[in-house]
Amino acid sequence: MRRPTPSFFISVAALVVATSGTSYAAMTIGSADIKDDSVRSQDVKDGTLKAKDFRAGQLPAGAQGPAGPAGKDGAGRWLLVDAAGTIVAQSGGFEIVTAYPTLPNTAPAGSPDNALRANGNVYIDANEDLSDNGIVATVALQNTVDQNGDTVTSGRAPGADANPEFSGEISASLCSFTGATGIPTNCAPAAAQNNTSFVVSPRNSDGSVTTPTSRKRFYVVLTGDSSDYAPTTR
Repeated sequence: MRRPTPSFFISVAALVVATSGTSYAAMTIGSADIKDDSVRSQDVKDGTLKAKDFRAGQLPAGAQGPAGPAGKDGAGRWLLVDAAGTIVAQSGGFEIVTAYPTLPNTAPAGSPDNALRANGNVYIDANEDLSDNGIVATVALQNTVDQNGDTVTSGRAPGADANPEFSGEISASLCSFTGATGIPTNCAPAAAQNNTSFVVSPRNSDGSVTTPTSRKRFYVVLTGDSSDYAPTTR
């Protein structure tokens, strides 16, 4: 067998360098080895760069997409009722059915008079089906009104319920509720016994019924779907 010649060894070495040079370069060439501004578009393979490879603002903005669906109308309706049971502000469409009413006495003969059975409540018509709404009521403080004539409007008079302008509790419910869930409430005034009306009952802090000198100013917010709100004139 003939011994390999020097030219054979040179050929083998050249072949090794030729086949491994690319991977070697890939492992050793970094950013510092590339001259600034020397890489051009033609040096980058099409489709290989991503948005994250560009600085903010370098890529042009795309066309504006289509508008989203319109939201439901009338959501989040509200009103503010003063201590006399009068609406003083609202988003629209609310009407007082009756406030702190004295009703006909319906008690059987010999029984106590029940004409004041609804005298602590305010009945409000929302002019929409309330079966898919929530009712949130809260007492609103009033520090510019001397409601009980004690000259104290700061809410600091001593004693329980001595500050009717600040203190109290409140509850609310649908009238004539007939659904499977919720709080069934029978509203005494006939004009409020329907699915568009609700009752608000402001009370003193001990739960007792308010009187003209301790009535509460309050907010009411309707939550849920009010797209069925339909204004009417009573």
